[in-house]
Amino acid sequence: MSKMSFKQRIKSIVEYNDNTLSHYFAYFIQFLIIVSVITFSFETLPNISESTKFLLHIIEVVCVIVFTIEYLARIYVADHKLKFVFSFFGIIDLLAILPFYLSFGVDLRSLRLMRLFRLFRLLKLVRYNKAMRHFTEAMLLAKEQIILFMGVTLILIYFSAVGIYYFENEAQPDHFSSVFDSLWWSIVTLTTVGYGDVYPITVGGKVFTFFILLIGLGIVAIPTGIISSSLTKTIEDKSHEKR
Repeated sequence: MSKMSFKQRIKSIVEYNDNTLSHYFAYFIQFLIIVSVITFSFETLPNISESTKFLLHIIEVVCVIVFTIEYLARIYVADHKLKFVFSFFGIIDLLAILPFYLSFGVDLRSLRLMRLFRLFRLLKLVRYNKAMRHFTEAMLLAKEQIILFMGVTLILIYFSAVGIYYFENEAQPDHFSSVFDSLWWSIVTLTTVGYGDVYPITVGGKVFTFFILLIGLGIVAIPTGIISSSLTKTIEDKSHEKR
């Protein structure tokens, strides 16, 4: 078998997902991602035994070895290696294994934060799961609408913060001492979370809040409609391609 044929064979397994081996490879990686995330959760349990810690460490080492081999294999078969390294999935693949190598043999407390990057392994599932790929494609299809919506939402958050500040500043100077303090109320109100820790007590503030809550209901519903519409279109396009 020539070097090129070996490379193409590896490429067909790790990239194309159009044959039995590539499907098994995808399922195996998905399985390891789930196992890795579960072991990460178990590591946070207090008072776990040394034997359990050792077992969890062994599982983590195995997962990292496989993910590292996968990462190197993808670089090896990539037509444009630098493009892959700096691509979204290339960065995710690197972040999935980097914390292990950075913390290996080092006992610095600050590096413990790097362990959070292990959660990026969950994003690796997007590559292997068909439903997640559809969702990602739908997000890309609707990115302009989503960006526009986010911009309008930020404007509305600021507008509502300024409004409630003028209504409630004199009545509640501790909670609404500035526009910046009012932003917290604005965010939890427009998102309809409503923690209840800060609320208006003046008549003007209550009426203003009523209209802001109505706008908040739309803010929750609009992105759902945008994404669901894009997701439907993506699935329909995929169905037409298969035909």
